Amino acid sequence: MQKQFFPIVAPKSTLQSSGAARSTPPAQTTPSSQPSSSRLIPYSGTIIFIGASTGGTEAIREVLTRLPAEVPPILIVQHMPAMFTGSFAQRLDSLSAVSVHEALDGERIEPGVAYLAPGHSHLSIKRSPGGGYHCVLARSEPVNRHRPSVDVLFHSAAEEVGRSAIGVLLTGMGKDGAVGLLRMEEAGAWTIGQDQASCVVYGMPREAALLGALKEVVPLTEVARHVMQRLGAFRLPHRSHA
Repeated sequence: MQKQFFPIVAPKSTLQSSGAARSTPPAQTTPSSQPSSSRLIPYSGTIIFIGASTGGTEAIREVLTRLPAEVPPILIVQHMPAMFTGSFAQRLDSLSAVSVHEALDGERIEPGVAYLAPGHSHLSIKRSPGGGYHCVLARSEPVNRHRPSVDVLFHSAAEEVGRSAIGVLLTGMGKDGAVGLLRMEEAGAWTIGQDQASCVVYGMPREAALLGALKEVVPLTEVARHVMQRLGAFRLPHRSHA
């Protein structure tokens, strides 16, 4: 069934924190391979950025399946080989109200869509000359030993989106994404980290917490609700799938 898009709810200006908080050339695609869009006005509102590694496939599924279709655009980096990211995106798309696909270089960012970094390229966001934003893919050197790297995505979010961004760092080994999330927080973005008890590996969120990059630390099952609270929407859809 075709997914429906709805107007985006404006984010609230304030929200109480519920957890520990801080006191190369691009990959080539052809224009015909890019999804068509029915939006006439380039999107320039809030954008959600998610990073994860070990345990992240199920963590991302948990977050996306708790979000309604009418969410802002979502950009995702999951450490995963290129041979698996396409099928992972398809699985998420089949389970979620949000449309999910692998990001394409140069494609315009739209609400109600989640863009997953392909396993062969870094994903970042860039302002489009005519307004709105578009995806940028680059097969450049690994960052923090990863390509795609969460830090690459988060640094671009800080530079291009600033205070209109929401950054979410989920379970994962190592420190990828921690510095980028700090840059997002310094740019005025709202930042959320998964808590230790619900992480498969409490590495990346821990490093972000140590840097003072997190405004909220919440259990995995609460991440989507806190994102929606930040957006000013307090009712989540009933989950009809496992």
